[in-house]
Amino acid sequence: MEPEVLVLDEPAAGLDPAGRRSLIEMINNYREKTGSTVVIVSHSMEDIARMADRLIVMNKGEVAMDGTLNEVFSQSDRLAEIGLDVPEITKIFAEIKKRGIDVPLDVYSLDRAEEVIRSMLRERGAAQ
Repeated sequence: MEPEVLVLDEPAAGLDPAGRRSLIEMINNYREKTGSTVVIVSHSMEDIARMADRLIVMNKGEVAMDGTLNEVFSQSDRLAEIGLDVPEITKIFAEIKKRGIDVPLDVYSLDRAEEVIRSMLRERGAAQ
């Protein structure tokens, strides 16, 4: 079966970190292989950040937000009002920025954080 749309409700709930990573990898591979749309219902913004191209945030049965990761996660106050949050790594990069280090704020996954840090280290090495 390869449905055009696959809907998963809290697919990683209760899994350990290794199981979460494995499941997320399977979902991403499935999407790439089939071109199917995968709709994931989840409260885990970390999981969503690893899988989503677009977020639709629901609140009390209504669409509260709809957009890219950057468009939605950049509205952390509004997410908090709804009872959701941005990924922890996003909070860390926001705090680093507040302390005067020029880092991008579109960091929603550890992979992206690693990419940014490696790039900054390369630039620093080239500048010295």
